[in-house]
Amino acid sequence: MAPKHKKKHLPPKKQQKRKSNRTTWIAIGAIAVVVIVFGALAASGIFNSTPAPIAPTKVLLQTTAGDITIDLRTDKPITSGNFINLVKEGKYDNTTFHRVMATFMIQGGRVNSYVAQIDDEIGSDNHNTKYTIAMAKTNQPNSATSEFFINTVDNSGIKRYAGFDDTYTVFGTVIAGQDVVDAIANAPVTENPAIPGENSLPVNPVTIIHASIVP
Repeated sequence: MAPKHKKKHLPPKKQQKRKSNRTTWIAIGAIAVVVIVFGALAASGIFNSTPAPIAPTKVLLQTTAGDITIDLRTDKPITSGNFINLVKEGKYDNTTFHRVMATFMIQGGRVNSYVAQIDDEIGSDNHNTKYTIAMAKTNQPNSATSEFFINTVDNSGIKRYAGFDDTYTVFGTVIAGQDVVDAIANAPVTENPAIPGENSLPVNPVTIIHASIVP
């Protein structure tokens, strides 16, 4: 009868080596999965701090003085996007141009509900030229909400004051209804109690009847 062979046992060191190799391959596999997932997320732009440009959009302001059409800038996604959302929500409907100055601008967009502040989008191509629209704000950075103004003259560079273009984000241009802007700007005004000494309160404020997105 052939002798029975005892079951061989691997020496302890070899067992540890096999376990170590298995752990290494598991770690490599996990790292590979992380790299693939991270690459996919990076490709999707989720880690990009700069929002992508928006699609070309035009907004129609139907006012008691006539219609104004604004072509929004696609490269100001935060500001233009905020404006689009407020238009879609009907926030600007039945609001007025509450501050107007023929040699400066007409200001509107004061709503009766809370609107979160948005970040400024200035850049080197931010110019408050005639008939451009920009966000009004306080003297603090990133404090714009819903109020906007349309420049009635060229306020770019140092024509208004040094730093004007570095303060107010320009996010569109009036492409139709410039005559309506001029009519609003040249309407009779009286002293504005909110700004003592400034004659900018319209005697007969112009109302935005409805704001909408148009083709």
